[in-house]
Amino acid sequence: MKAGYAFMNDLTVIQASQGLLRYLVATLTTESVSAAGVVVGHDHRHNSDSFARLTAAVFLSQGVKVYYYPDLVHTPLVPFAVKTLGAVAGIMITASHNPKNDNGYKVYWGNGCQIIPPHDKGIASKIIENLVPWTWDYQLVETSSLCVRLGESIVKEYFDKIEKLCQHKEDNIASQVRICYTAMHGVGFEFAKRAFERFGLPTLIPTEAQVLPDPDFPTVEFPNPEEGKGSLALAFKTAEAHGAKVVFANDPDADRFALAEQLPSGEWHVFSGNEIGTLFGCHLSQNLPHGKYAMLASTVSSKMLEYVGKARGFRFEETLTGFKWLGNRAIDLESSEDYQVLFAYEEAIGFMIGDIVRDKDGISALAVCGELVVQLQKKEMTLFGYLDSLRREFGYFVSNNSYFVCHDPLTIKRIFERIRFGETPQSPFKYELQYPRVIGGSKVTAIRDLTIGYDSMQADNKPVLPVSASSEMITFRFENGGVLTLRTSGTEPKIKYYSELGGKTSEAAKAALDRIVEGFVNELMQPERNHLGYRKE
Repeated sequence: MKAGYAFMNDLTVIQASQGLLRYLVATLTTESVSAAGVVVGHDHRHNSDSFARLTAAVFLSQGVKVYYYPDLVHTPLVPFAVKTLGAVAGIMITASHNPKNDNGYKVYWGNGCQIIPPHDKGIASKIIENLVPWTWDYQLVETSSLCVRLGESIVKEYFDKIEKLCQHKEDNIASQVRICYTAMHGVGFEFAKRAFERFGLPTLIPTEAQVLPDPDFPTVEFPNPEEGKGSLALAFKTAEAHGAKVVFANDPDADRFALAEQLPSGEWHVFSGNEIGTLFGCHLSQNLPHGKYAMLASTVSSKMLEYVGKARGFRFEETLTGFKWLGNRAIDLESSEDYQVLFAYEEAIGFMIGDIVRDKDGISALAVCGELVVQLQKKEMTLFGYLDSLRREFGYFVSNNSYFVCHDPLTIKRIFERIRFGETPQSPFKYELQYPRVIGGSKVTAIRDLTIGYDSMQADNKPVLPVSASSEMITFRFENGGVLTLRTSGTEPKIKYYSELGGKTSEAAKAALDRIVEGFVNELMQPERNHLGYRKE
């Protein structure tokens, strides 16, 4: 929280809420917005409670019903309530896994998904038109007859849905599996415990120093389990002290899920988001009955499920990065093409199982993974062993993901223009596309550029995925099966890249991918020439 229009504070929260309300009314009707209402929830961070109260007050002051969570909730409970109660929108006050000084304002549309264009620009425009506060009231949620306080009833309904994901409850009850858990100082522990109870799984072993909500995050530099072994160090110690071989983690608002397992060597393996996605996708697609099924992943996530889908008969699709795209595409597939979307994920440890929420949910993921651990234990298999068996069946997919730091927008523009048009563009009037044909000795067979709207894999060269000139994103596919995506970050001064290649052995795949990445770095990015900070994987 800081003063100023570029930061979250009381004023900017009020302004954002006013803009959202005005956009809802302009898009729908005053009557339908007032009657259907909005959902407002918050996590435990500094100022989250007051920001939620101010948000609710804006809507209440204009005669709009507000379904208000007075207690701390994990983020998925907001889109769940939007969907269940038929609200027109939802707002969750959370900064998720960001550093302790951050705050955040997350908006869901009436379909329970995070907003996508044109709603984002429409809301932003209405914010500018409504900057003068209509109200500034922290107590209206306590006194307004339009405020419906959400409690045990809606939470129970959520867990009723979660329980339906359970397939082997008798095995779960009989199991003695020991799993350690960390909430990363967030809100997840009570929800995680309850999910395990619904599945009949043994009680989680808590990492005591990290299971209670604490907005100062005293034991971790970054409250993000995706950071790996450093952020999970206390959980590893707790697990070892209790003889547990598996560690589960949620990020602070419990919409993400992380997983680690102790190997026979004693070393802890922290599964990447792609590895967890593979475990879930393969587990959920075993012995599917006849029907139309689909799984989704973001375009920068692993393509392994694409190969699994071809073998097991489900449709695989990729979307732009973010669950706002994954969730909306899942709805489209189910409503327009009658598919059942079993699973969707992105490599940043976000997983959507079934249709309980159209967003990532670390609690449903945790429960299903607990049941998977039990089933593997029955077969005397480990998670890592199961993953290795899948690799032997479908191929060893290795990845190399990292980023460059660049604070100069002109340098970023120059880098991408050189990729598209070459060192010396050929026409003085309209540059002709001259994408590289070979990178790191590997032949480029397809290019998708979602900044300018070009896709060589389509007959008309027009991408299926949304195009946006406001950000850079280019994907290369190679003759040897490799894929490399390069994109700019919307929130950080970074140029990120994601690469993957499958092979018969991990060593062969890694060697071939390393050659591509080395060529990409030296030939296209040229860190020294462009004065880029480079974080090698």
